[in-house]
Amino acid sequence: MTNIELISLIAIFFFTSVVGIVTGSNSLITVPAMLEFDIDPAKAIATNMFALIFMSIGGTIPFLKSDVLKRPDLPLLSVLTVVGSILGALLVIIIPSDTMPLLISIFMIAVTVFSVINKNKGIEKIEKPSPTALKIGYGLTFGLGIYGGFFSGGYVTTLTASFIGFFNMTFIEAIAITKVLNIFSSIIATLIFMTQGLVDYQLGIILGITMFVGAVIGAKVVTKMSNLWLRRIFLVVVIFLAVRNLLQWIS
Repeated sequence: MTNIELISLIAIFFFTSVVGIVTGSNSLITVPAMLEFDIDPAKAIATNMFALIFMSIGGTIPFLKSDVLKRPDLPLLSVLTVVGSILGALLVIIIPSDTMPLLISIFMIAVTVFSVINKNKGIEKIEKPSPTALKIGYGLTFGLGIYGGFFSGGYVTTLTASFIGFFNMTFIEAIAITKVLNIFSSIIATLIFMTQGLVDYQLGIILGITMFVGAVIGAKVVTKMSNLWLRRIFLVVVIFLAVRNLLQWIS
């Protein structure tokens, strides 16, 4: 990889980590960018996952002093994520990454439709969810954990929407909780990738530090924004990514 290619990747990873704190879906941009520089698909996914550990930690730090992380079911959500991520990471070995664009686009469109229909969800704190909604939410946490361990692209986005829809979280609460869970998801998946020799550590550390800095900056901005503006940013980026990946699949 040339110096110009490395600088280009650093710029892409920094920008996506700043914006991705709100929207998630970093891997929908970063992994294809790595593929453009002729990095092996499995190594691109693994190295990107390694870098996401740094981003998730950086994105969590600004929320530590707030109350948004004080959920009694956070340990349960973490366990569901860890188990799902182990299963998901194992799938990378047998499922090609080029099967993902259509599935990701469907996820993005579903998230958009859900967010438009439920205009008030995520804006203000509302009543506690029903037992049925909680069960669905926990099931989605596990199921999306599998997907997150496999590829990660769109994982945090759909998880954020699920938390808002079924746990009645505000946007800022969902953003904070998903960053914590993504730490576990990324670590578990990366450990499995390491056993397969798929992680490029030199590149991963450079991109990881880049994402850490970008995530800290992005999370500090998020803590000063209203849930309404977070919703607007979330929807704009999700629609863009849905169209982009659908066109990619068609082509």
